[in-house]
Amino acid sequence: MTLSSPTPLSLIDAAALWDVTPGFLDSCSYGPPPRPAWEAMQKSLDEWRAGAGSWRPWAESVDESRDLFAQLMGIPAEQVVTGAAVSQLLAPVAAAVPDGATVLVPEIEFTSGVFPFAVHEDRGVRVRTAPLAALADAMDAETFLVSVSAVQSATGEVADIAAISERARHTDSVIHVDATQAAGWLPLDAMDVDFLSAHAYKWLCAPRGSSFLTMHPQLSARHPEFAARLRPLAAGWYAGAAGAYYGMPLRLAADARAYDISPAWHSWVGTAPALEVIRAVGVAAIHEHDLALANRFRAGVGLPASNSAIVSVALPIDAADRMRAAGIRFTVMDGRVRVACHLYTTQADVDAALAAIRG
Repeated sequence: MTLSSPTPLSLIDAAALWDVTPGFLDSCSYGPPPRPAWEAMQKSLDEWRAGAGSWRPWAESVDESRDLFAQLMGIPAEQVVTGAAVSQLLAPVAAAVPDGATVLVPEIEFTSGVFPFAVHEDRGVRVRTAPLAALADAMDAETFLVSVSAVQSATGEVADIAAISERARHTDSVIHVDATQAAGWLPLDAMDVDFLSAHAYKWLCAPRGSSFLTMHPQLSARHPEFAARLRPLAAGWYAGAAGAYYGMPLRLAADARAYDISPAWHSWVGTAPALEVIRAVGVAAIHEHDLALANRFRAGVGLPASNSAIVSVALPIDAADRMRAAGIRFTVMDGRVRVACHLYTTQADVDAALAAIRG
């Protein structure tokens, strides 16, 4: 599917597509949907309830979402896998890691980018950790694969993907980047890494259950032995070539779609319109907006400016209680208040949170 160029959408016009109650500063937990995504999903649920139509238009939303994500990440759609969760998409990648290999991850990396590799301990796969800021320096000749989030879930710290990629050229390491906390607000290029994954229910404002994995077009040339071990371990009818509904012989799709799993239709119906809005606004504009508001919050709690839309700060318990009483939605991770600003966040949201903190 080839998508036409989007009609540009300003941040102001885009924000009007959301019906978020003021005070929501928790986009790092989930992203509320724009109205077109919500309405499309409700329509499909009504059709399902009434048995009023075919499933095929619902399935078409998977390829539309794939194309939109590919455009956002700067990679051909043929190199994008669709699935349900990051850990599920990483399972075949982890299974292809050779016996006795070392996988390097940041010290507080979200477990979906760690456990798929750690479960292979029985065949000698070792998961080693290092501080995120020192991850590139920690890569050596023994580092077979690096798995790192572009933005850390717990702290909001942004990884230096360029430095990690540069170091990988010297160590011949495979790189996987989890963009779940980044895709939608942080400019990314999937062509910089071997694999890039993302669950779309956070900053891409989609329903939970739609996820992506990109595979670099030159993966076989860059890591031939590893690529030869890759297998679509959950291959089913959706991973097959056209019309592969029944029986042998094995006939898989000729591109990354061979790693697709059968989609949860209604999640994808809501995903495509959400991605369309993100694409129409542009990640660069969202990035600028999100950082401005996050840094406004940082300044209000005495923190220096940062390059992340996520703020993690230690606050007294009574300050967090006042935020909740004021209707501010946020999370507490590892004992620290975590807030996040996205394109539907307003200056009034941030100022209300700061007023509550000050009491």
